[in-house]
Formats: sequence, structure tokens, C-alpha cells
Amino acid sequence: MKNIFKILILLSLTLLTPAQDFGSGMIGIEDDDLSVGGDIFNDFNEDLEDTQISEDERFYKYGRYFTFQIGLGITAFDGNRGQAYANDPPTFSLSINYFSDFQSAWGVGFAYSKHSMFFDEETEGWKGQSPAGFIEVSMLRTFFSYRYYVDTSNLGTAITYSNPYIVGRLEYWYVTNKYLDQDDIADDKGGGIGMALGFGLEFPIKLKESYLNLEFLLHDVAFHDKETREFTPLEGKNVGFENLAGYGYTTVLSYVWNW
Repeated sequence: MKNIFKILILLSLTLLTPAQDFGSGMIGIEDDDLSVGGDIFNDFNEDLEDTQISEDERFYKYGRYFTFQIGLGITAFDGNRGQAYANDPPTFSLSINYFSDFQSAWGVGFAYSKHSMFFDEETEGWKGQSPAGFIEVSMLRTFFSYRYYVDTSNLGTAITYSNPYIVGRLEYWYVTNKYLDQDDIADDKGGGIGMALGFGLEFPIKLKESYLNLEFLLHDVAFHDKETREFTPLEGKNVGFENLAGYGYTTVLSYVWNW
């Protein structure tokens, strides 16, 4: 009986020992797996940090921080406003831009252009009066802009040299219509919020110091006189316009200083 009892004890110990070894082996594998996984993530984060540091260092060494530019150009319109207006160039433009990296620039500035209208016959707003005559139009707009410079590292030399970018602007236009042939009529003044989209090119004159900028813009503006009936033709007359709707277009050539 004692021998049987000893045999049972030895058999139990024999069965338990491999199970404990196998469990210890599994725990070891899991620990190793977790340890390897931790190394992978750490290496990945370190690579990202190194890449970012390298990019920042490259921007600090070769990038532009601020630009100041002054330019001359022309502003024109289509639609009824384009037919009513005679453009009086040049358009004056001035702006400052801040570069947050190689491809992004944020700017503020203003532009000014002059136009004119002439009516030698009565229109809806001048019925029973002398015609409106010569009207001088002044347009001042302020704007906030964002530029995205296209990555040209894999493109041709000519494209890389031109530094192409896409630009978007939020604008406020302030318009003054001055009736030069009407001494007793006050100036018509008003504002309108607008947006502009376009593209530009920048050709280096002296790298990192000065550039020649050429920019093209399309403007969509809610002018205060956009739906005016003041210049609507009278019945049987051909002089005038139903309204002053129309998109604006600006082309400006600027000299750019960098620092």
C-alpha cells in the first residue's frame, strides 16, 4: 500500500513538471514579443523626429522667412461691369508674406485700381434729370492670402526656376463712385466681401534676396452696387446696363525683397 502511494506521488510530479516548463516558455515568448514590438515603435518615432529635425534645419538654412513686395498691373472685369467700365491702369499692389515652411506662405496686403463710366443719356436712376455723365470709380481692397508653392524637386529645371504657386485670398473691396459732372450729387460709397483664386510664378533675381513675381487672380466680389438699377436703360433706349454684375481679373508684376 505504501509503495502504491509513493508511485502515485512520483507520477503526479512527473506530469506537473513539463506543464510548468511550457508555461514559463510561453511567458518568456510573450515578454520577448512585447520587447521587440517596443523597439520597433521607438525606432519609428526616432526616425520621424530625425526627419523633422533635418527638414527644419534645411528650411532654416535655405528657406525664406518674410517677403515684402510692391507691384503694378491691371484690373479688369467681365459681364455688365466689364462693359460699363473703362479701365485706368495701373493697379497698385503691396503685400507682406510669412513662410511657415518651404511650401506655405501667409500674407496680408492691399491693392488699388481706378476705372470710369460714362453715360450721355438718361437711365433708370436719372429719369427726368440730366444724364449721369462721367463717373470716376476707385477700388481699394485689403486681403489675407495663402500660397501653396508646388514641389518641383522632380520636375524640369525651367519649372523649378519659376517657383510656381497656387494662391487663395479673402478680400474686402471698398468702392467709391464719384460723379464728376454732377456738383450736387454726393459720392456713392460702399464695400463688399470677396474671394480670389489664382496662381503665380516667382523668378529669382538674386537667390534668397530678391525675386520677380507674376500673379494672376480671378475675383468674385459681392459689390454694394452689383444689383443696382441706377444705370438700367429706359424703355426704348439702348444706353445702360441691367446691373453691374461681373467677375474681376487682376494681373500684377511685382518686385520682391526677402529676408
